[in-house]
Amino acid sequence: MPSHSFFRAVGCCLLLLSLSACVTTERGGIGSQVDKSQALKDTIQLAFSYIRAGNWQSAKRHLKTALALDDSNAQIYEAMALVFQNTGEIDLAEENYQRSIKLDTAASRVRNNYAAFLGQQNRYAEAVQQLELVVADTLYSNRPSAFVNLGQSHLQLQQLEPAREAFRRAFLMNRNNVQVTFYLAEVNYKLNNFAVSLQYYDSYRQAIKQQPPRALWLGIRLAEQFSNNDALSSYGMALKNLYPGSQEFLDYKKVYGL
Repeated sequence: MPSHSFFRAVGCCLLLLSLSACVTTERGGIGSQVDKSQALKDTIQLAFSYIRAGNWQSAKRHLKTALALDDSNAQIYEAMALVFQNTGEIDLAEENYQRSIKLDTAASRVRNNYAAFLGQQNRYAEAVQQLELVVADTLYSNRPSAFVNLGQSHLQLQQLEPAREAFRRAFLMNRNNVQVTFYLAEVNYKLNNFAVSLQYYDSYRQAIKQQPPRALWLGIRLAEQFSNNDALSSYGMALKNLYPGSQEFLDYKKVYGL
């Protein structure tokens, strides 16, 4: 988050023959066209800073100022969507996402955020539609994460082959993403590619300090596939001791009659 020095006022313009003075960005004033453009940019940046800090009211205040400067700026509606999404005003969030995209159809970042919003609403098919457009943007800087989101959306729809392909693309773009390694292990297990799944799982297991319950449960099932009783026992004990209240431990007890 920017330091407080970022909030300093934009320098006032020298008075010529005009009766109006240039006022500060904080107060949302409008001077010359150049000043207006800079004021709009600074006000939007401030709004996003407040959003990152979770200060929704201050973000709204600056967005109101930004709208007075230019009500056709796509970034304003993107920021408003994020505010409303985080304050639980779902209809308003969607309205603003769609308006932002309509104003800037090439805004991959907005589409990626909108897809995440759709996923939160369990609208995975719509999320896939947005993400397909995002990953097609070869210059989008956050493209690897968009492929991850695409893979997760496909998984939710039980579309395993498209999910694997999306995770594979994400992995090729960033081999250091440990979570993608796990997703590849999981989706290959679901596709009965057990040897491939085990390779990804072992890479994932070696890269983290403590496995979450979902990973331990996958490890248990892989250990059973390869008759690795020592691993099966070890992962089962870890699941019992570390996550006794997890759904994965309940599944483990049900399968193994504990």
